[in-house]
Amino acid sequence: MGKRITQQARGKGSLTFRVRGKAYRYKITYPKLNSVGKAKIVKLFNSAGHTAPLIKVVINDENFIVPATDGIYEGQEISIGEGINPGNILKLKDIPQGTKVFNIESAPGKGGKVLRSAGSSASVLTKDEKGVEVLIRRRKLKFNENCRATIGVAAGEGRLIKPVVKAGKKHHMMKSQGRKWHRTSAVKVNALDHPFGGGRGKRIKSKIAKRNSPPGRKVGHLSPKRTGKKR
Repeated sequence: MGKRITQQARGKGSLTFRVRGKAYRYKITYPKLNSVGKAKIVKLFNSAGHTAPLIKVVINDENFIVPATDGIYEGQEISIGEGINPGNILKLKDIPQGTKVFNIESAPGKGGKVLRSAGSSASVLTKDEKGVEVLIRRRKLKFNENCRATIGVAAGEGRLIKPVVKAGKKHHMMKSQGRKWHRTSAVKVNALDHPFGGGRGKRIKSKIAKRNSPPGRKVGHLSPKRTGKKR
């Protein structure tokens, strides 16, 4: 009898595929919507569940944690609601066009949800009555004008340039993120372990799953409109 395929094991939610609790140790958020003025960075630290370093900021006896901006330091003062210096937190409607931002709220008051990983940033584009348009690489997204964002680029850019060197280090990196590592290609396994298994010589089988197939068979392309490279 074969074993569960990866999709089934992931759906079961075993420890292999579960994100470790330390990933949720620090909650990334912004201060209250009406908070304006000078804030102080009291702590700069790393988190196993985040690629970018985090900072603890204090304003009017209120603490909050956000991803660090590239170039800031512990003890530095930042502004909330005013100024466009790196690290400052402003509403999108108050940020000039072309400014780089990250840690953008999906809705006003919800805290940063978009662009939080190390080295990420977007550029503010056009503003109109429907909202503010932001360019993320070659993709454009529209946000409410009252959503807040941090000026600058998230710290930790270039972290992927440094080689991992050891398989053990990669194992622990993936474990903290709740991902299966390393990944075995479906055609490499035995025929009884996967619908694509038993591909001797890698004669790859069709990856289109039938529309009414059971969960264990729903692998590959699920009801695709087209497959293959566009000519």
